[in-house]
Amino acid sequence: MPTLRRRATPPDRLEESDLDRLYADHGRALLAYVTRLTGDRHRAEDVTQETLLRAWTHPAAMSRSKGDPRRWLLTVARNVVRDQFRARAVRPVEVGGDSLAGVLDPAADDLDEVLQSWMVSDCLEALSPDHRAVLVETFYRGRSVRQAAAVLGVPEGTVKSRTYYALRALRVALEEKGVVS
Repeated sequence: MPTLRRRATPPDRLEESDLDRLYADHGRALLAYVTRLTGDRHRAEDVTQETLLRAWTHPAAMSRSKGDPRRWLLTVARNVVRDQFRARAVRPVEVGGDSLAGVLDPAADDLDEVLQSWMVSDCLEALSPDHRAVLVETFYRGRSVRQAAAVLGVPEGTVKSRTYYALRALRVALEEKGVVS
């Protein structure tokens, strides 16, 4: 029966002990450098881990014949930070948790009121100019029948009848849009 042997690390990767030594020799300096670059300890830890992963997959860059590997590690870390920054810059802002609840909560904003106002405004445009003017004066500007009559230059009875017929026409327009049943 064949004995199981530990597979050798592929030649294109560092040994685990080499990686441990690399981290012991350069990990603290790398983490401090990246923390200064990012201003965020957690992101710096992620970048440090990514940098060491790249060192593990590029053993030729870590050879002592090329000099101190710290320079290569710091360059890679800076490039990782730059790549992450660029990736975040082109990505839309992420919304999560509490922020999303505020956007979807109808009580948090006046979306329903805005849509309703928009729909009423569209329906007002369908009315005759006389009917629209009477509704604007009495409902939107809050004028009494007497004040609206004075502004519009018509008798008070005309304001009352136009208001009645304008509201009926507005209701029909809203029913056609499916807003009122």
